Amino acid sequence: MPAHSPPSSPLAGSFFIGLMSGTSLDGVDGVLAAFNDDPENKPAETLAHAHIPFTGAMRAELMALQAPGHNELDREARVANSLAGCYASCVRQLLSQSGAAPQSVRAVGVHGQTIRHRPELGYTRQANNPALLAELCGIDIIADFRSRDIAAGGQGAPLVPAFHHAVFGSPQECRVIANIGGIANITVLEPGAANTAGHDTGPGNVLMDLWISQQRNQAFDAGGAWAASGTVVPALLARLSGNAYFEKAPPKSTGRDLFHHEWLAAHLAAVQTSGKLRPEDIQRTLCELTAGTLASAIRRSAPDTRAVFVCGGGAFNVFLMQRIQEVLDGSGVRATVGTTEALGIEPMHVESLAFAWLARQFTQRRPGNLPAVTGARGARILGALYPA
Repeated sequence: MPAHSPPSSPLAGSFFIGLMSGTSLDGVDGVLAAFNDDPENKPAETLAHAHIPFTGAMRAELMALQAPGHNELDREARVANSLAGCYASCVRQLLSQSGAAPQSVRAVGVHGQTIRHRPELGYTRQANNPALLAELCGIDIIADFRSRDIAAGGQGAPLVPAFHHAVFGSPQECRVIANIGGIANITVLEPGAANTAGHDTGPGNVLMDLWISQQRNQAFDAGGAWAASGTVVPALLARLSGNAYFEKAPPKSTGRDLFHHEWLAAHLAAVQTSGKLRPEDIQRTLCELTAGTLASAIRRSAPDTRAVFVCGGGAFNVFLMQRIQEVLDGSGVRATVGTTEALGIEPMHVESLAFAWLARQFTQRRPGNLPAVTGARGARILGALYPA
């Protein structure tokens, strides 16, 4: 059910929709949102939320497109059409749940599905067909948010820190927003949000989901229970956490281009020469990699923070949340770890809200990136318009 119902006679174009399908490849999350520039009021509000799961076939094809393959241009175009259908279904659900009319939505911000992210080569690629989505929805579509930042010399990611800066800052305390999807990233909000930093920290759920899918045919480790049943393999953890990405200074971003099946398999092969490892011990080690690299990034970027607010699917992994807290405690960072629900936004709504906000920024001709985060030469208006 929606958190709130929109007014019975909403002003035309007063709402925005944000659609996000991330590296976890589980499906599309969408929100119908209202925004407020008045500092006395809540800056962002979710009016409805919907989730459209991917079919097994779509997930398999999107996974396959992460690497070079036969006839991939045709295959990407076809899956982009299917994605547009999923996005349109999500929009219809949001309108139905809220009772809002299509004309009450100013624009839909849609991220698309990242299949390659190579800012060092000057490009990022999100499978998407926003023209088809505009036809299916009859609403203006804003898409392709990342490429302008890359054109300006940036990483094109993460983009969510700009939204975090707008809605989560505090005048009293340093806060960290940790978004744990397939890939994890952090946003550091200094008191007053005068200075905002952020970067991708490395794997979030991507390797844990990959391993449990292979070993138990499950999409994810519910609550982290399987990881909690295992024991860390020190040699494996040392190899995984020794990747140069973790020591690289920001601005930086990453994805499945680096942290993928072959990368994990190569490290597993190197440490299994003396005996077979238990699957649950590998899962435990992958959980420790996510917790450790995230906590290390917080310690380096925000040693004085007193609060870490987690969003994304990782917020529901109880064991992972516990380990992040314990690793931070052990490193001397005196911060409590909770979720963005404490700040008034459900953890699974944050990224979709961010792309609704980015669509709003585009319509108001306001920048959507933070150059200090992405490394771009300056602030840029992000996105491209596909009119209804």
